[in-house]
Amino acid sequence: MTAYGRRRDQAARDAITVEIGYALFTAAFAAAVVFGALAGPALLFELPRTVEKLLMHVALALAPVLFVARVLSVLLRFGREDDAAQPSQPGRTSPDS
Repeated sequence: MTAYGRRRDQAARDAITVEIGYALFTAAFAAAVVFGALAGPALLFELPRTVEKLLMHVALALAPVLFVARVLSVLLRFGREDDAAQPSQPGRTSPDS
């Protein structure tokens, strides 16, 4: 586990662990909300069979896509923020500092 030729300290490992947990939790929550919003009417109300099947299929297709998209967006954003914190040349400060 090295970053830029150095070992990650405990704080960096903890930050990654927290960010992964946050990504998974928020992705699961968002997917559940979307699934409930789409499949809920099909489960609660007496709708035509075609409409029920369509809502369930759309919900079952969209929820996992949203889950993956949310996890990727959170983790990629975290990776970019982590990269931005590192100087471009180790041991040197940026010219505008």
